[in-house]
Amino acid sequence: MIDRGDPADRDRWARLRFAIIGPLLAAPPAKGQLQTILRELSSRTWQHPVTNLPVRFGLSTLERWYHAARRARQDPFAALKTRVRADAGRYRALSPRLIAALHAQYRDHPRWSIKLHYDNLRALLNDAEPFPSYSTVRSYCRTSGLRKLPNRGGVAASGQWFAQREIRSFEAEAVNGLWHLDFHQCSRSVLTKKATWVKPVALCIIDDRSRLICHVQWAWSETTKELVHGFTQALMRRGLPRSLLTDNGAAMIAKEFTNGLETLGITHTTTLPRAPYQNGKQEAIWGRIEGRLIAMLDNVRELDLDLLNRATHAWVELEYHQTRHDELGCSPLERYRSGLDVGRECPSADSLRRAFRIEVTRTQRLSDGTVGLDGRRFEVPSQFGHVERLQLRYARWDLSCVDLVDPRSGAVLGPLYPLDKTANATGERRVRANASVTAPALPRQGEMAPLLKKLLTDFAATGLPPPYLSDDAEDPES
Repeated sequence: MIDRGDPADRDRWARLRFAIIGPLLAAPPAKGQLQTILRELSSRTWQHPVTNLPVRFGLSTLERWYHAARRARQDPFAALKTRVRADAGRYRALSPRLIAALHAQYRDHPRWSIKLHYDNLRALLNDAEPFPSYSTVRSYCRTSGLRKLPNRGGVAASGQWFAQREIRSFEAEAVNGLWHLDFHQCSRSVLTKKATWVKPVALCIIDDRSRLICHVQWAWSETTKELVHGFTQALMRRGLPRSLLTDNGAAMIAKEFTNGLETLGITHTTTLPRAPYQNGKQEAIWGRIEGRLIAMLDNVRELDLDLLNRATHAWVELEYHQTRHDELGCSPLERYRSGLDVGRECPSADSLRRAFRIEVTRTQRLSDGTVGLDGRRFEVPSQFGHVERLQLRYARWDLSCVDLVDPRSGAVLGPLYPLDKTANATGERRVRANASVTAPALPRQGEMAPLLKKLLTDFAATGLPPPYLSDDAEDPES
């Protein structure tokens, strides 16, 4: 067995050759004595530098080594190293037609084994030419990078990106520089208040550099509402990160969530389709949660969501954060505290609530000054009664906080409240904010419109008689 600390094969061969030829270079033989000395050396038994078995070398071999070292005056040791063959990397047994067929077959079936490729190539070419051995085809596939691709849940459907890009591990340079986020469905069923068994989902946010769990919480469903609810708690506990990496789930790419990240100055990056390994640090957490936390709850029969959340937070704070991480060499909490922190201060809870919303445009009903939004009608303040198209900002799960927004600057003009028909039934009405401008003035009696007065004057100036005949009838009221 070869020790891993030994030098490469070329260096071991060079050492053996130099040990045999070196004395001849130090004390050159007399004229006519070289063949005698080499013949004596060829009769000896030497230890093979790779297999450690006994081996002998011929006279011509030793003579070739001697002259190669003698010609290399500056570095005879390098001259005795094993040289790379001139035809290295070439496969003379593989014809260009066979190589082209192999590459075409690999493009169509990258997850086939090399043996399956070999058998199909043999059937495809139908013995039209001398076919190489399986070991030759396998060696060519390995040196050409035609390895069997692992099944990563539909990698081939993601296009040629995976074939053209390397897969590398990464880590952020600073704490709070990058967060990971994902949902996970629990393997245990939880009893609900409606006496049904449901498997809850966990939202977990971790810091990339320290692997610290910023926040984890179990909920009934994977929705944008639950995502925003859990993510805002992580922000209030750990501060604002610089970037966030998630998958392409419906909740992660919802407009409320992405708009909130933009408002807070957090760069949002999503993994490639069908590439969960890019979020591998987050995926590894689920194994710890299922293997340790959920396993300790096996005998808890009446497990509800509240108990599951309390047990999860106790396990995270007192075990996971305190346990040494093999890759980090310390606990996640120690790594988080000792690393460079690039996070920012978290704004108020109300600011976070108003950040994760969407903007829509709705038409105001001018007859009663209301606007429709998700099946509900909201009253528009009278000072905006002249605006037909209104820009509204709200979250689809929270219609209690709807703001009217200036479409030019994005500034909030004021809140909108739902229409209260019961309160309006009292008959009390507020005075319009701009009543002095919008209220019509009372018409003045006996005054004709300016346009009609001008038309009469112009017609009289023509001198034409009136185009009608008067019947000289008396006024019926006289």
